[in-house]
Order: sequence, then C-alpha cells, then structure tokens
Amino acid sequence: MKLLLQGHTAPYKTVSTRAAIPSTILRLPAAAFHGVFEKYPETLVRVVQIIMLRLQRVTFLALHNYLGLTTELFNPESQAIPLVSVASVAAGKAKKQVFCGEEERLKKPPRLQESCDSDHGGGRPAAAGPLLKRSQSVPAPSVRKEILDELEKPGAGDADLSAPQGGPASATSDLGMACDRARVFLHSDEYPGSSMASKSKKNAMVAEMPSPVSHHSESHADETLASRKSDAVFRAAKKDLLTLMKLEDSSLLDGRVVLLHVPAGTVVSRQGDQDASILFVVSGLLHVYQRKIGSQEDTCLFLTRPGEMVGQLAVLTGEPLIFTIKANRDCSFLSISKAHFYEIMRKQPTVVLGVAHTVVKRMSSFVRQIDFALDWVEVEAGRAIYRQGDKSDCTYIMLSGRLRSVIRKDDGKKRLAGEYGRGDLVGVVETLTHQARATTVHAVRDSELAKLPAGALTSIKRRYPQVVTRLIHLLGEKILGSLQQGPVTGHQLGLPTAGSKWDSGNPAVNLSTVAMMPVSEEVPLTAFALELEHALSAIGPTLLLTSDNIKRRLGSAALDSVHEYRLSSWLGQQEDTHRIVLYQADGTLTPWTQRCVRQADCILIVGLGDQEPTVGELERMLENTAVRAQKQLILLHWEEGPSPARTVEWLNMRSWCSGHLHLCCPRRVFSRRSLPKLVEMYKRIFQRPPDRHSDFSRLARVLTGNAIALVLGGGGAR
Repeated sequence: MKLLLQGHTAPYKTVSTRAAIPSTILRLPAAAFHGVFEKYPETLVRVVQIIMLRLQRVTFLALHNYLGLTTELFNPESQAIPLVSVASVAAGKAKKQVFCGEEERLKKPPRLQESCDSDHGGGRPAAAGPLLKRSQSVPAPSVRKEILDELEKPGAGDADLSAPQGGPASATSDLGMACDRARVFLHSDEYPGSSMASKSKKNAMVAEMPSPVSHHSESHADETLASRKSDAVFRAAKKDLLTLMKLEDSSLLDGRVVLLHVPAGTVVSRQGDQDASILFVVSGLLHVYQRKIGSQEDTCLFLTRPGEMVGQLAVLTGEPLIFTIKANRDCSFLSISKAHFYEIMRKQPTVVLGVAHTVVKRMSSFVRQIDFALDWVEVEAGRAIYRQGDKSDCTYIMLSGRLRSVIRKDDGKKRLAGEYGRGDLVGVVETLTHQARATTVHAVRDSELAKLPAGALTSIKRRYPQVVTRLIHLLGEKILGSLQQGPVTGHQLGLPTAGSKWDSGNPAVNLSTVAMMPVSEEVPLTAFALELEHALSAIGPTLLLTSDNIKRRLGSAALDSVHEYRLSSWLGQQEDTHRIVLYQADGTLTPWTQRCVRQADCILIVGLGDQEPTVGELERMLENTAVRAQKQLILLHWEEGPSPARTVEWLNMRSWCSGHLHLCCPRRVFSRRSLPKLVEMYKRIFQRPPDRHSDFSRLARVLTGNAIALVLGGGGAR
C-alpha cells in the first residue's frame, strides 16, 4: 500500500494471492487515497506510522525474537544517494583527505570487500567503546512525581507528551495521535522561524555531547569554533538530505539538524533505546548490529554508508530501537531528533513517504513476503482464539493483553490450564506437532496478537533451516518443563508448563495491569494506590493512572468512544515501558471505571476489614458483566487494630474472588488529610526506599510473581 501511495509501483514478483473460499473483495485504487491525503495531509502521517508499526511490532518481533533470524531480515546492499553537494565541496578542498576519499567512493560502485566483516565488524559485542550520549527531545520527568503533581493540581496545565495543546499538533488530530504514539511533545509555538525555540534545543544537544565528539551547528557561537570547511560541508550535507527526504522548503531543516563527528569505536545508539534519532551519514561508516537470540554476541546487519539514513523506523513508530549503531571508524553524520522530525512533518506531512520508503528499501525481499502472511489481530475480551479439538493451523504471539487456557475433561468439567501474558507464544507446540488443539484459549481482556500461519512457518523453515534448530530448542524447553512436573501426556505438551518459557503455572508471573476498586466510599483508595505504587517501584517501573490524569494527558474527551483507538494505543504504550500499570477506578460506575476493568489482568477489590462484609455497587457490576480477569479481595487493617476476623463471611458473599489478602496498613493510609496534603506527604515518602517487610511490599511481590512461601508443616509440606 505504501509503495502505491508514494508512486513506486512494481509487480509482485514473489507473492501471489488467491481466494481459498468464495470471497467478496473490496479493491481500493491508489488514486482514491491520493485524493484523501491531499485534502487531509496529516492523515497520511498516521497511516504510514501504523504501517511501519505493524512492520516493527509484528513482523520483526516474530521473525527475530522467536525464530532467531537477524541478517536475513535486512538488505545489505547500498541504498545511498550520490552526495552531489558534499562531493563538490570536497573537490574544491582536495587537500583534505577525509572528504576527497568520500568523493572517490561516490564515483565508484561499492566494493565487495567493504562489508560487515571489515573494520572489525565480526560477531563480537558491539557495545564496546564510548557511548554517544544523546539528548532527549522530551525530558522524561519522574512518573511518580508527575502523578503526584497531577493529583495535587487537577485543574492545572500539564506538559506531558500527549497533552492537548490546541495548536497544529493538537492531541485530537491525526498528527497529534502520531505524536502520542511516538512519545513526542510539540509546542504549539514552535515554528521554523522561532529562533528561541530552535536555539534552546540546539544548545541542549551540544551541551550533552561527550568530549570525544565534535559537533557543528549554525549558531554564531559555533561559527567562531568551527572551520569554514565544516560550515561548507554542513550546508552541503543539508542540501543532499533535502534531496533524500524530498523536502520542498530548505528552511525546514534550519535549527533542527546538527553535524556530529565521532571517533572510531563510538556507540551512537544501543538496541532498546527509547529516544532515537534519524542519522544521515556524510563520511565514514556506521555499522548496525543486532544481538543474537540466546547469545551475548552481536551480528552485523548492514553498513550505513555516506548518503544513507538509519534510525528512521524507530522515529516513525515510537518503538525502541531494534539494533545498535556503532562507528567502527571516524564518522560524520547529520542528526535529526525525533521531536525535530515531527516538527518537520507538521509543516510538510508528505516527508513521511520519503523516509518510510528508505525503510522499505532496507528490508529484505523475504521480510516483504512474510509480511503478507502475518496477521495483526485484535481480540475482544471473552472471545476465543481457538477451541479444544480445533485444527492447529497457526501460532500466536502475545503483543498485549491477556489470554486464559482452559481444558475440558472427559466428565465435562473445565479446568484452568494457565494464562498467557505479553511476549508469550500460544499454541506453538500443537502447530509444530500437527496435533489438534488441546485446550480452549480465550481473551481475559482486549488483547493484541500476531498470528503466524503454519504454512508461513513451514516456508521459513525450508528457506532458512537454522530456524529448525531454534524451534527444536524451544520445543525441548517445553518438554523439559513438562518432565519436571510429572509424566508427559499429549495434552501436557499442548499446555503451558512450569519451568518453560511459556510458564503460566503462576498466573501472577506476567501480570501487566492491575485495577483497584473500592468496596465502599469509606475505603482510602488513593492512599492505598500510592502505597502500592511505592512498593512496586522497588521491583520495576510502575505507573499509576487515574481518571483525572488521563483526562489531563489526553484531553477531557479521552474516554469518549470516538477516541477508543487512540486511548487503547496509548495505554498499550504504557504497558510497553512499565513493569506494571496500576488503574485506580472511580468510586462509581463511570466510563473510566469500565475502562479499568477492561484493561485489567487482575482486579483488586479493596475493603476495610473492620466493616460489614456487604457487597458494593462496583462489585455487583463485576458479577453482572461476567468480567474474566482474576479478582483478589484485599482487606485493610490498622496496625494497632485487632486481628483479622469474619473472613469467611467476606468470601462467602464474593464467590467471584479467587483469593484474598489481609494487609496491616500504617496510620497514614487511614488519615483524613485533604488531597493536596495527602499528595505532599507521599512526595516525601517516595524520596526514600519502601520497607520490604511491609505488607504492601508483600502484596507487590505477590502481584509480580516474586513471592516465596515457606511451609514447615501440614499438608503443604508434602
């Protein structure tokens, strides 16, 4: 689709499509899209971003993370454009060997010996060498402090990256949604002519560069330090970059690009970095590495030569960088930060096509073939992805959400076999062994999956036999995990088993989201949520979301049905970047409370242990709507209060609860402080580490699967 939009039409050489059953097909000519995008240019940015997002999150994830493919995914051939402007500058200064050498390189075809194996590019770790510290386009404030500030000032403005600004990149526009996805915040007053805004960003970039890295920009302060040659090369390189990006207005790069010179051995970006930049090589080479699955070695994917870009996929999608970029020899390149690139797109949205086309040219033909076969599937809560006894014709990869596996025994009774969370493989053993589905798997909540058909998997194995070794290794882990639990049966090989990569024996191991709702209005839910967030912070990055800060981040209409996709996408991003996300429900059945329930892997029903065990309004809603997420009853008690009592009465009235915990809470949880004072108190608490012996820390360990129980007697000891 993207190639048609850009005008790069070509016949399908390796892929054909035929109807497996009688079908009705809607054929959309490319001209129809051109008319829409001419009228709504910002929509073009969002459409291309979604295409690129599918490529990274679905295709690359499946082929690299699970099948172990690396170099097979990329085209190593040079995609460079002639650096006409840079070459003319180099020709005028022939006595400078650096740029003269590049001129000669541009006049000749790429040499075969100039490969990843040259310049020490073999299979060794790419992390060696100094790291080029990159300035972030958007400062990343402390999430904990941000939440507290929002609780304290529910009516104040917020500088969050997705906050609505009412300007050209409003959060309700297509470009605003693209910025949300890419984690970019654009100020409405930032225009190319705004020298103050551009100068502040340039100075921030320069200030954070380590001493081995020299830089050049157009500011007057830099002109006194930089030579005339560097200034000429900088201007020439910008002209060549305009050609590659197909920019119509050269002023769009003013104040948004810097020229960097890095010595040999510098690590420019690491695999997994969240804040990527687009790099355009002017001289030298940038080697691109990727970590092999199950190994500490890095393999060289391709070289970025003068006239080529790298890093653009992560900038377009907002996803982490999928490879490491290193300069194995002295290198000069132009750098455009993510925020600056989105400012350029705001002025000329069509620039996204030229940049996206460079991504497609870098992909191997194999990736383009498999991209046709992979499906990006959204499954609503309660829907089954397959049922026991169905034919095993595909494997699923969990991108977000939660699935539950249930087996029906011969007597008709159902038994919970396990649960799947983010990153798990579902149905892989049955697909590999060509057996019928051993269980029924349905979505606990709205989930996002990548579907790999069995035919595509067979095609991959034939083309790249090393994939078979990877699959045998994964299947061996599966069988070994079953053996550790007892005799192996056909059903067990089709189920998640303890000790394997897809272990679902402990449903709390891979919880990503936890919702909290009160039994009654007397429950101090805000204090409880802040205490739990503090305890979870010792285990990993934690985010607490409430209806107030959601509206402040995404606008007052964020919970309206018209913004469903945008909200779901943003919440999915938070799961990507945090170990666990806490959802604090409102006290009544509001749209936000319903959203909390929909997003939850686990629901904590919080009550006061010294009150009557009556069922609250929100609990009745849970029972009536048949929510499938596991539910835990949490009863709060005073430190100096009596021992827990009447637990059986609480549980008898709540058959939907799968477990319960009693928490001994500090006095501050029950304080009657106003919200501003409560927030101020927890700001001070967050400055010190949590007490690992507190009941809240124990609850945090239970929720994250880190709890260890010691049984010294009774039936459990056996």
